[in-house]
Amino acid sequence: MGKSRAIIATILITLLAVGAYFWSTKDKVPSDGEFVAADAPVDANPMASEIVDGIHVPTGLIADEGLNLVIANCTACHSAKLVTQNYADREGWEKMIRWMQSSQNLWDLGTQEEVILDYLSKNYAPGSASQSKGGRRAPLGDIEWYELKN
Repeated sequence: MGKSRAIIATILITLLAVGAYFWSTKDKVPSDGEFVAADAPVDANPMASEIVDGIHVPTGLIADEGLNLVIANCTACHSAKLVTQNYADREGWEKMIRWMQSSQNLWDLGTQEEVILDYLSKNYAPGSASQSKGGRRAPLGDIEWYELKN
């Protein structure tokens, strides 16, 4: 009788330990740099206090309609700096999305794609205000070149 009680107690303790482990990992927030397997983008909800002078401080992205979707879909795979350092019209941003979908395993953005394209083409278009605030410089033009002499 004592042996069966020990076995039952061992099984119960094991079940409690396994249950406690799974309970403790429920809704655990991943740490910086930790890989999370996901079939869809992780939801992002930037707080209003993180917006300073129209810029979302943690990412450097312009605070505008569609910011949350850009954070959730774009920064799930790469740094926001890849967005802020590039400029394209709507067609150019769409081509970048198609390239990422065909070669980088970007998921289908569905109805979110229109909002994301609206955001990117408005805020990160060539000649936009954001480009003059530290983005890539405009291509050189109307330059009179000369040959250097030894």
